[in-house]
Amino acid sequence: MTRKYAGMLALIALLTGAALYQMKGQGQPESRPVFAAASKAGRVVPGQPVPALRLQGMRGGEFTVGGERSKPLLLNFWASWCGPCHEEAPDLQAVYAKYKDQVDFYGVNVTREDGLREAEGFVKKYGFTFPVLLDTEGTAADAYRLRFVPTSYLIDRKGNLVEVIHVLPAAQLEAKIRGLIGAQGA
Repeated sequence: MTRKYAGMLALIALLTGAALYQMKGQGQPESRPVFAAASKAGRVVPGQPVPALRLQGMRGGEFTVGGERSKPLLLNFWASWCGPCHEEAPDLQAVYAKYKDQVDFYGVNVTREDGLREAEGFVKKYGFTFPVLLDTEGTAADAYRLRFVPTSYLIDRKGNLVEVIHVLPAAQLEAKIRGLIGAQGA
């Protein structure tokens, strides 16, 4: 009888260990998947117009992305739980402060994957002074075929995608912004 219980106990311990191993990292922000499926819409391709959309700003107002504009745009998707987003945030703010008269910056919080309170805390922590937009339904993330955060889209004045970038050292980010300012059509 004791062998039977010992065997059952060993089986339960094995199954519990396997379940814990499978769950390992699921609560970790850096390992959490952002979006399970990409948009069924067309690809976002350099040289082509970006999807047009309107999003609400965290501090009010409505913002339009897509189409012609007076300045080129850096459109940055982020989330408060994203480790690399925390690494990138100070550089984004510093580059924005330096180039805000020449380039618009919009930070898009993937609010359907984030909490508003956490997003507001992130904005406050890093002192974002550029507009932060809320993608509460995932419309922008789907339209831009977002796979992970952070991801930035460099968009020229004509509303065409120039380049998609991810976390870069500050000097490289600044070089990309200078290139966007000087780009033909920018």
